[in-house]
Amino acid sequence: MDGKRLMMALALLFAVTTGVSAQGWLGKLKDKAKEKIQNKVEDAVDKGMDNVLNKAEEEATGAVKGKKGKKSKDEAVVAADDNPSVATSTDFKRGSVILFQDDFQGETLGEFPSKWDLIAGNAEVRSLGGVKAVEITNNGIITPLIREPGAYLPEEFTIEYDFYYWNQKQDVALNDIKLVLANTTDRNASPMGTDEHAFAFIHAVSGGTDHSYEYNNGSAAGLKTERLEHAFKQGWRHVALSFNKRALKVYVDGKRIINLPRVQQPTWMCFQVPFEYENLTFIRNVVIAKGAVALYDRNEQSMTAVEKAINETGKFVTNNILFKTGKADLLPESTAEIQKVADYMKKNPTARFEVQGHTDSQGSDAVNDPLSQKRAEAVVRALASLGVDDFNLKAVGKGSHEPVADNKTEAGRAQNRRVVFVKK
Repeated sequence: MDGKRLMMALALLFAVTTGVSAQGWLGKLKDKAKEKIQNKVEDAVDKGMDNVLNKAEEEATGAVKGKKGKKSKDEAVVAADDNPSVATSTDFKRGSVILFQDDFQGETLGEFPSKWDLIAGNAEVRSLGGVKAVEITNNGIITPLIREPGAYLPEEFTIEYDFYYWNQKQDVALNDIKLVLANTTDRNASPMGTDEHAFAFIHAVSGGTDHSYEYNNGSAAGLKTERLEHAFKQGWRHVALSFNKRALKVYVDGKRIINLPRVQQPTWMCFQVPFEYENLTFIRNVVIAKGAVALYDRNEQSMTAVEKAINETGKFVTNNILFKTGKADLLPESTAEIQKVADYMKKNPTARFEVQGHTDSQGSDAVNDPLSQKRAEAVVRALASLGVDDFNLKAVGKGSHEPVADNKTEAGRAQNRRVVFVKK
């Protein structure tokens, strides 16, 4: 075979081979094309179905929501049920009979407060932002100067005080001031042992929320300690405690944060500061009163606050009978308090009372004396309208001559504006 024939034979062989391969390659290409087309069709179908489903879902949702995205009443009800609002009790009410009260405003700076006793450490009257308060230092423990020995806290009582909380002090340990309700009778000995506590409220006066409280409910387990996550804002915070036979509640700035159904009967109280800091632990406006927030099983106690106060002290003092500023017109919110007094007087129809009106010191005596008389007369008329025999009532205006608190502060003036029912 010559060279030309050989070249032609090779070319023919290559062409045949290439043709066969090309057909296979074209077949494979066709299969892949079919596969892609099929996938696209399936995707389109899926997308179409999704669109159909989405559209159906939107139409169904729209039927519930209504036009323009507005919610229907039914949906609003469901949302409200799924996210109910949370309410916290603010039922604190000061006891009706004041046992001890001190705002420190009449004290001398740098001196130990005259209405208090010292068990340990040190305490003195200081000025914090122009306001007098007591600072407890050097592992100090102070207690109200109650001259009668032994226990003095009754079955029902309230305790109130303000303490100053810092949130910017540096290098200060936590749990720096403690209100202790002791369960002992020896008030000369420091109730430092945990078995001597009926209840203790431990303030972290600086940094974080590491507050806690301790209580003894008389069980074999003894004293229980609970951490309290409560974030205080810097400034004066008002603490109120209510004890009723066995139930104890604590409020901070009006919000109840502790609610214990069973606690040992406390006997006396003190403030403790177990550190030696300076310019840190301040308290003021301390009030101890007899009476407390009512228990939910209060049926066992039939005596009202009015009856208890009159039976124990011969008078009932209230700051809940309110008047228009500078006038003798009773405000509507006074009705409930006047009704309580009327109920008592109608149950005791032979008892006679002097109804005293008291004002604060703002304004002159020429204004306050007749104003207090007119206010007392307004209360007498209100009682008579509720069925009380006004023959047994005598209205007396005391003006501002018998204050029970410092008239230099708004809190003190509020206490001085009062009505007193004195049994004769």
